[in-house]
Amino acid sequence: MVKFLLYLLVLPLVIYAIDSINFTNIFKKNKIVQARIFYILLIFGLSYLVCNFLYDFLCKCDKIFHSKMRRNRWKRYL
Repeated sequence: MVKFLLYLLVLPLVIYAIDSINFTNIFKKNKIVQARIFYILLIFGLSYLVCNFLYDFLCKCDKIFHSKMRRNRWKRYL
């Protein structure tokens, strides 16, 4: 569920960021369909990478935070 919410957050951000790049000089003339397919694949690929990075980062931070909480809990009893 968290990953799905991350996708919903990241996808519009990636679309907004990719929209600022001028791709017209990269593709051949009259190759509009191929350019759009590339644009869509680039958006989904970047969204996947960013979402997985954020998810892994949040999981690692959660593990670090909980391990510190456990250590501090034991220090109280010593």
